[in-house]
Amino acid sequence: MLFKRLLYFTYGKLLEKEVKKGTVPIHIGLILDGNRRYAREKGFNDITMGHMEGAKKLDDVLKWAVELGIKIVTIWVFSADNTKRDREEIDALLKVIEEKLDELTKSPIILKNGFRIRVLGNLEILPDELKEVIKKSEELTKDYKNHILNIAIGYGGREEIVEAVKQAIKEKKVDTIEKLADSITTDDITSHLYTCGIPDPDLIIRTSGEIRLSGFLLWQSAYSEFYFCEALWPVFRKIDFLRAIRSYQHRSRRFGK
Repeated sequence: MLFKRLLYFTYGKLLEKEVKKGTVPIHIGLILDGNRRYAREKGFNDITMGHMEGAKKLDDVLKWAVELGIKIVTIWVFSADNTKRDREEIDALLKVIEEKLDELTKSPIILKNGFRIRVLGNLEILPDELKEVIKKSEELTKDYKNHILNIAIGYGGREEIVEAVKQAIKEKKVDTIEKLADSITTDDITSHLYTCGIPDPDLIIRTSGEIRLSGFLLWQSAYSEFYFCEALWPVFRKIDFLRAIRSYQHRSRRFGK
């Protein structure tokens, strides 16, 4: 057992050294999948325990991102589709998110490293208590400029695009439907996305072995690289994170050219 831990430690150090020699992404997206499966595998009677363990993992990942110089991290914690789950589970999950967000406003990881917190999604579907914590966290960190932590809550990629198109249409001053249709550009839509003003993700990581985006940053991920990891989110390791970055570094990005 000791030998195994030593081997793991040595491998991790070598991997980190290799990754630090290469170009790291500016912006990574993370689909935090596997909390419920983790809870079942551990035999927890309450699925919420899996979400609570997943919330703890975020601290590690933010620390790793800082160590590598990654400036922007976008995490997806609650999708628009999640509202179809059992009401009791939804309420418990939203409470975990609320408590974690409140904790982040006092976290040394956020304060010391200058993380600005931004929440993306349809906030109207969220409880008032959570909306208050969101407002507080964004206000308290609004002047931090070293890093950005985007937290997608009540988020759906299709819904985001539809809302962006609606907002773009409202700004147009044309007198016919044909002129309106012809006037809409990709820049019009991009300027109304939740992520307006920040670069698109260079790399998107999904945990738990699922190989799909499920609607995460559909517009913004047009030229992103993807990495799908078998580890469930609560047991996502630094080695898994470094492997994802290394995989990104070994790819040739052509942006459609």
